[in-house]
Amino acid sequence: MVQFNTKMRKLTILIPCHNEERGISKVIHTIPMRQLKRLEIMTEVIVIDNNSTDRTVQNARAANAIVIREEKKGKGNAILTGFKSVQRGTHFVVMLDGDNTYKSKEIIRMIEPLMNNFCDVVVGSRLSGKIKKNSLKFQNRVANWIYTFIVRQFYKANVTDVLSGYFAWKKEVLDALAPHLKSEGFEIEMEMITKMKRLGFDMYSVPITYDEREGETKIDSLRDGIKILNMFARNLFWSPTIKKRQELVVEKSKAF
Repeated sequence: MVQFNTKMRKLTILIPCHNEERGISKVIHTIPMRQLKRLEIMTEVIVIDNNSTDRTVQNARAANAIVIREEKKGKGNAILTGFKSVQRGTHFVVMLDGDNTYKSKEIIRMIEPLMNNFCDVVVGSRLSGKIKKNSLKFQNRVANWIYTFIVRQFYKANVTDVLSGYFAWKKEVLDALAPHLKSEGFEIEMEMITKMKRLGFDMYSVPITYDEREGETKIDSLRDGIKILNMFARNLFWSPTIKKRQELVVEKSKAF
């Protein structure tokens, strides 16, 4: 177990992975550990392995990451397992993918608004940032523009990339959000953003770099696109109060 100086703030970095042997080492090794330490931030890296059949686990451990396993398939399931692994005493949590599309060297940019209490949540924005050649297909970029536009219009969320996989949170935000998350797949980002907005958290975007991925994509554009749109619509009338009432009704019905 890593021992942390109690005078320093703690950052936990979560990396959900399925067969990312080509990218995971690069993601971990480019985390700006020295700069974070100079900011009096100690860092813990947790890789959530989602049934990888390649050398993802071995490469992550060789890079000194903690590896936990989530056997239930799906990015949402891996992320929820990662949230449960964040220990007490953590101040900030960052999540990014293990394919090296998002750059871990930009983590300080992600957490700086949290450190200064500018907001509660930071979403890394590819659309307002630097998209490298061959990293985001035209149809995916258009779909993201559309999703982002409707979320900004209907939820009044001040974010510029609602399908980003690069997040930074204050720990207390995750404590409040995690019990409300149900997504198993790639619709998890849409669920998090819409529910964080409904929960009243202060959320903003910062520009990030998005690069060509290492390895093969796991996203099915049509199938996952439908799930994402369904999540957008489902949460339009969601609130934590309504959710609690619904759960209470279910519990009562089971009792009879």
